[in-house]
Amino acid sequence: MTEDSIPNKRIFKDPVHDYVEYDPWICSFIDTPHFQRLRYVKQLGISYYVYPGASHNRFEHCLGVGHLARMMAQHLQKSQPSLGITDEHIRCVELAGLCHDLGHGPWSHVWDGHFIPKALPNHPKWSHEQASEMMFDDMVKKYRSLDISPEDVETVKALISGRKERCKLGATMPFLFEIVANDLNGIDVDKFDYIARDCHAVGEKRNIAMTRLIHSARVIDGQICYDIKDANSVYELFYTRFSLHKNIYNHKTTRAIEYMIMDVLLIAEKHMKFAEYIDVPEKYLHLTDDLFHRINMTESEDLEPARTIIHRIQTRDLYRRVDYKIMDWDDKEFCQAHITPEAIVHAAKNANLEGVEQSLVAELTIDHVIVDVSKMHYGRGVDNPIYQVKFYSKHEPNVCRRAESGDVSLLMPEKFGELLLRIYTKEERFMGLVQTAYRHVLRTLPMPGEAAGIVTIVPTPPATEAPSTPRALSSTLSFGVPQSRASRPFGRTPSYSDNQFTTLPPNCQSRSPTRISSRNLKRARETSIELDIDNPPPTRKSMRLASVSGPAK
Repeated sequence: MTEDSIPNKRIFKDPVHDYVEYDPWICSFIDTPHFQRLRYVKQLGISYYVYPGASHNRFEHCLGVGHLARMMAQHLQKSQPSLGITDEHIRCVELAGLCHDLGHGPWSHVWDGHFIPKALPNHPKWSHEQASEMMFDDMVKKYRSLDISPEDVETVKALISGRKERCKLGATMPFLFEIVANDLNGIDVDKFDYIARDCHAVGEKRNIAMTRLIHSARVIDGQICYDIKDANSVYELFYTRFSLHKNIYNHKTTRAIEYMIMDVLLIAEKHMKFAEYIDVPEKYLHLTDDLFHRINMTESEDLEPARTIIHRIQTRDLYRRVDYKIMDWDDKEFCQAHITPEAIVHAAKNANLEGVEQSLVAELTIDHVIVDVSKMHYGRGVDNPIYQVKFYSKHEPNVCRRAESGDVSLLMPEKFGELLLRIYTKEERFMGLVQTAYRHVLRTLPMPGEAAGIVTIVPTPPATEAPSTPRALSSTLSFGVPQSRASRPFGRTPSYSDNQFTTLPPNCQSRSPTRISSRNLKRARETSIELDIDNPPPTRKSMRLASVSGPAK
């Protein structure tokens, strides 16, 4: 008679997936400095400064992705035994999910998406995925107790990258490379976890039905497909991704602080040289969000500008967004070529703008202006992501095909991508001036694709006529003479008109209630110092005593 045994597994209590189990072999990778480092890298980076609940780290996200990767692989193994998925395959997929973000740097995507390209412009293109492979290699090399074969190391790295051509397994089981990082259509367990976890952290009540989608998954023709009845759940997944990117990850204040962190890092990099650590795993191991405090602890005069910006972040004296506009996806190169800090400063100094303070015009430089152009999309650029997913039905479970609009919904947008153009200033005293100059640049732009000398008709809403009445607009361009660029009727075609919801006075220097109130308090304190000390104002106590005793007789 055999005795009952206690399962030899470690259990993690997760706020998203409840109880997550890992066996001793997986835990041997978790219990390394390389993986533990992820406890000190925020999942949402700077978003924590805007959403206080977004304090979760890459550590718990990776635990969740490893858990979901195992779930998906086990589901395919049990539901389709003919695929030949072994327990060894499942362990490799699980480990790839666990270690897929080992290479994220400080503040996550701020590091690899913004800082490294500017700090090391001549360095070969670098990404956190490459760093994840580097750190995984270093982990296996450093800790010989990790029981993993060289062949499995290469398989795990290929699974992390999603590139099936990198190992032998990719030729026989290409579908396994769609579980952790799916370059085919973007549906993977990494996305399942970060959407669910980020929504939970910031307080967004969203349900992406990830468990349903995992159990809906079926391999047909070497590709993971989904039941057609879950097509709306797939669409909701992509829409939620878009919503999070637009409203949370690219929040105006988050972007402002990201630019401040960028300036801090670029100043400090000249003296601390930490960007070079991306190719040195022994040094990269110690690069976390703690870099913020390490820079702030310095005493060098050369780093005083960086410490000043850090102080501004801590006291909420932030870079300020002065305007924004939604642009067409295809206009990115046009916007980046024509709407620049140089063009805005040129307009401020040469266009004879009305209502601006000339003293500020003289002080304004291109270093005070930031033009931010961000792509917002559902995950597959301007295309409908649903069209890149294959579905099956219970009537034909071994036949997959792409869904048409009539199979999912007729209420989808015509375009699935747009540009979010935002203008920032590093000093709030320039807010009105920068907006006025930017709007001058906007009004004098040719329409994208417009040839010089061709008259363009732009719908204009006159005061006494219907909004649809058109008016001819001259295409002659000049920084000195602004042209009319009226807003178009609300619809799908974006305009280059002024944003009526963000208009500021040309001489505006602040719109933040907290900054205004703090200045008023300072002004009140300064005023109180100038009072006649020989005749101070009555205190509340003296006034109360006077009212009790009555008027003097």
